Amino acid sequence: MRELSLHILDIVQNSISAEATIVEIEIDENLRDDSLTIDICDNGRGMSETMAAQVIDPFFTTRTTRKVGLGIPMFKANAEGCDGSFEICSKEGVGTTLKAIFKHSHIDRVPLGNMADTIMTCVMSNPTGDLYYKHQINNKSFVFSTLDIRKVLGDEVPLEDLEVLKWIAEFVEEGLTSLRAEVGVQQ
Repeated sequence: MRELSLHILDIVQNSISAEATIVEIEIDENLRDDSLTIDICDNGRGMSETMAAQVIDPFFTTRTTRKVGLGIPMFKANAEGCDGSFEICSKEGVGTTLKAIFKHSHIDRVPLGNMADTIMTCVMSNPTGDLYYKHQINNKSFVFSTLDIRKVLGDEVPLEDLEVLKWIAEFVEEGLTSLRAEVGVQQ
């Protein structure tokens, strides 16, 4: 994939398929340590140790429409190919956590991509679930949570309303732009 945000979207779609009601995405760009860490955690069905070990194999998939599953193996390969690491921890009935670490300045690290559209698409894909997104650069951070949005909207306006989705994308984009300006980095 040409952007890390597409890997994130793929993992969140897996979480939704695993009936997660809460998905947490945390991105930490530590420029002093030259690292980019992406953590994705859910409260879905989880997996056995055997299945968690199998999902990193590109020739394993639980889908019946094709014989390969490339999302997680490609994410793992991208992290490891950029002097980083990848781990997956899962427990049946509890949920799954993925952690990918990249050398931030590595020449082969693909760009993070459009996180505003990714977050909007995640909300659109699972409007009854809750999404928490934290993006940190050094010690500064931006946070988005559907729980906060639900408190403001109440029951009258659903998250999948087109105007709400448009606002979410704009809010995340503005938040990330402000975060980058505050830290003094460009995307």
